[in-house]
Amino acid sequence: MQEYRIRLMREDDYDRVYELWSVTEGMALRSYDDSAEGIAKFLKKNPNSNFVAEMGDEIVGVIMCGMDGRRAYIYHTVVRKDLRQQGIGKSLLRAVYHAIEAEGIKKNGLLVLKDNEIGNTFWRMQGWTERVDLNYYSKNND
Repeated sequence: MQEYRIRLMREDDYDRVYELWSVTEGMALRSYDDSAEGIAKFLKKNPNSNFVAEMGDEIVGVIMCGMDGRRAYIYHTVVRKDLRQQGIGKSLLRAVYHAIEAEGIKKNGLLVLKDNEIGNTFWRMQGWTERVDLNYYSKNND
């Protein structure tokens, strides 16, 4: 495998990140939240907790994390399909764990679509526990 590096995500990564998201099964992209404007806003609010994996000038992995002071939430974690099972996802996750630890946050959460078997398997293998004791609600303020 070619060498990769993990670095903080920047606003100018958006097009390459979105391309990776759009070809990844199990992603649920939303028009505003995942637009260039929405992601730029998220990165400004969380400047030290969003990372990409890069091989040369290609982005091959992404992990996003937002923190509210009490909890950290992980979003849109992907590794290019042909590069999975090689440690890139774990490296991205370690970078996020360091960012969360630096903020002193102890409780973390994430959402995975029920039918995303690859995503659900990855998170279980990383020691995450599925919550079945609550309901998740969502409301758009359009």
